[in-house]
Amino acid sequence: MNKLKLRLQLEQFFIEDIGERDVTSELIFGEKERGEIVFIAKEAGVFSGEEVIRTGFRVLDEDSDVVLYVHDGEIVSRGQQLAKVTGHIANLLKGERVVLNLVQRMSGIATITNEAVRKLGDSIVKIVDTRKTTPGLRMLEKYAVRCGGGYNHRFGLYDAVMIKDNHISFAGSIEAAVAKVKAELGHMVKVEVEVETKEQMFEAIKANVDVIMFDNRKPTEINEWLPFVPEGFTTEASGGITLENIHEYGLTGVDCISLGFLTHSAKALDISVKVFNEKLKGL
Repeated sequence: MNKLKLRLQLEQFFIEDIGERDVTSELIFGEKERGEIVFIAKEAGVFSGEEVIRTGFRVLDEDSDVVLYVHDGEIVSRGQQLAKVTGHIANLLKGERVVLNLVQRMSGIATITNEAVRKLGDSIVKIVDTRKTTPGLRMLEKYAVRCGGGYNHRFGLYDAVMIKDNHISFAGSIEAAVAKVKAELGHMVKVEVEVETKEQMFEAIKANVDVIMFDNRKPTEINEWLPFVPEGFTTEASGGITLENIHEYGLTGVDCISLGFLTHSAKALDISVKVFNEKLKGL
């Protein structure tokens, strides 16, 4: 994760929430009053977001002290303490909601990714994410996928060529689209093509692309088509894949399975922030 970019993003998130000032906290607490808060998991899952906690509170208060009890990618249980933050009370209260929202979101993504990896039950096939991320949160959401045991697909439109159905329709054919790309593209950038028919698959093979994605194809279709793909091509399945049928897709022998729901439909992990006191020590 890019720490400089994270800090800049957090600054913007705090500006959105705090605005001119936190009227409530600043009127109740003086500048020198200090306290402690603790992050507590209210359900089991996979944790992601330690750098968000560490950096977030220091953006608002350089004198804050953050202690992490867990690390990214670790499984946490209900009632487990995740982190403790000590600092000026007003700054703790200003930062808690933004930081908590991000950590809950990231941990939810890590948790569902971990579930997908377990349901797949294959150490060779890679679970990868998509560009179906929340605008502004892509870096954090894709990092959370890695915390859950998944891998990242392209980060944006800039780091890989992915020729989709609309590209093909506008260009006239896969062959035409790939030819235009390869005429200008450097050798370091891979070319992926979505295929929906066996004829398109053969066209993509002839065009010598790097990755062939079977788009919204059933496992039976992929099983039928895959033997025709020569060695050296990376294959990917995408579309219509759920936690219930992911194992069946894994058995087809594709190299990757991309899942949009890892980021666009992940449920936030339930985490709370409490004032740290003697009663919480026993949790």
